[in-house]
Amino acid sequence: MTVYFDAASTAPLHPVARQALTAALDEGWADPARLYRSGRQARMLLDAARETVAAVLGTRADEISFTASGTQAVQLGLLGALAGNRRRGGHFVHSAVEHSSVLHVAERHESAGGEVSVAPVDRGGRADPAAFAALLRPDTALAALQSANHEVGTGQPVGEVAALCAGAGVPLLVDAAQSAGRVDVPAGWSLLTASAHKWGGPPGVGVLAVRKGVRYASPLPADEREGGRVPGYVNVPAIVAAAASLRAVRAEAERENARLHALVERIRTRVPRLVPEVEVVGDPVRRLPHIVTFSCLYVDGEVLLTELDRAGFAVSSGSSCTSSTLTPSHVLAAMGVLTEGNVRVSLPYGTAEADVERFLAVLPDLVAGVRAPLGLDLPAPGPAPAAIGAAPRAEGRAGAESEERQATDGGGSAGARSVGAGSERPEASGRVTVIDALGKRCPLPVIELAKRIGEVPPGGTVVVLADDEAARLDIPAWCGMRGQEYAGEAPAAEYGGDRGSAYLVVRRTT
Repeated sequence: MTVYFDAASTAPLHPVARQALTAALDEGWADPARLYRSGRQARMLLDAARETVAAVLGTRADEISFTASGTQAVQLGLLGALAGNRRRGGHFVHSAVEHSSVLHVAERHESAGGEVSVAPVDRGGRADPAAFAALLRPDTALAALQSANHEVGTGQPVGEVAALCAGAGVPLLVDAAQSAGRVDVPAGWSLLTASAHKWGGPPGVGVLAVRKGVRYASPLPADEREGGRVPGYVNVPAIVAAAASLRAVRAEAERENARLHALVERIRTRVPRLVPEVEVVGDPVRRLPHIVTFSCLYVDGEVLLTELDRAGFAVSSGSSCTSSTLTPSHVLAAMGVLTEGNVRVSLPYGTAEADVERFLAVLPDLVAGVRAPLGLDLPAPGPAPAAIGAAPRAEGRAGAESEERQATDGGGSAGARSVGAGSERPEASGRVTVIDALGKRCPLPVIELAKRIGEVPPGGTVVVLADDEAARLDIPAWCGMRGQEYAGEAPAAEYGGDRGSAYLVVRRTT
């Protein structure tokens, strides 16, 4: 049987949810807006579910509305708050690692004439409260910050950011999809969203909480249901099951979180010791108890996930090479970490220790098998790396340095050039090696770089021509992992390319 390690995508249905759903299908099927007996009975179940969810989330029952999904809750919350605060202005602030539902609303807001500012995160994926607050303006209508990241598990400083937003008079929407039921959400938020299938409830139930006093104007036509915020008929049985499972997982959370945290820590510690060239990403301390993410150099994420599936493990990936997307994960890109060969392990409640041990036992051979055809000379695994630094990352990367570099291309003649200066091309300089990786997708440009870095002497330069967007992220990340110097980016035309970019790497280690 397959071991399911993808609870961050959707958690298995909690036994309490299954029982409650079955009972509610018999007792709560009628229209809760009607006055006859079966309608009143359905209404009582709906009201009780609303009270339960409110108690767990720390809000009032009349501030809770049920939606058709967590994504819908985020979108309605953002659009409604932006519309409600339009007299204040059209400026919207969010972190660089929000769920795609936030990014899509931001894109729509910009296309309609609004302004959007994106707060950077550090290499662990955490936003800096001061940097976030620095983006707030007198015309900022809304800010958004997730409680914890869905790809790497990093917890965000919601309480600190909420206090700063409150001081500026800006409402804050908190996406609590990954944390609701597992941990308490810090106070101070103005709007809160959650998704039942993340905590073991049935799919198709989202939660939108809007504090009293927060300006909110529904972006949809008026409807009398769910406080006028969410139109349409409510699924009472599913809502009842969602509320019952939320109460159950919250009651179990303290004990189960400690157990899952220990299992995740085991994975975080042992994977770098078992598998060479692996980067464990996400904040090592301020994180959810059940999520761990790591990236493997020289590995196609989709291939590795397929091999793990064949071995009986269901995991997910934020890699740029998964079947669902051909662009790098925006979360990993914002963190500045490796995007290739990415594996996210998220443990559901009840995960057995033996299953984690079996995962750790099969992973090294699977990764080695994927890498075997490459013919790379990889170092042996060693101790886990030190904790990732926490300097916030700004948007974009610096251009190529304008210092003289040595390199080789086998031409034999000596010469020098100012890297990124756009002057003479360095063919036959004896000091530059140019790798043409145009048309090749991740992780091939990095693999070619790893194979040929040894062709240049220490201090020499390798130029990688690539038109895959992931190269802009993965080549600098590779340099950081291998002790080489990333010297920046230049137009590919300067090195003979007809498209894409040139990525410059200076050899610093043997």
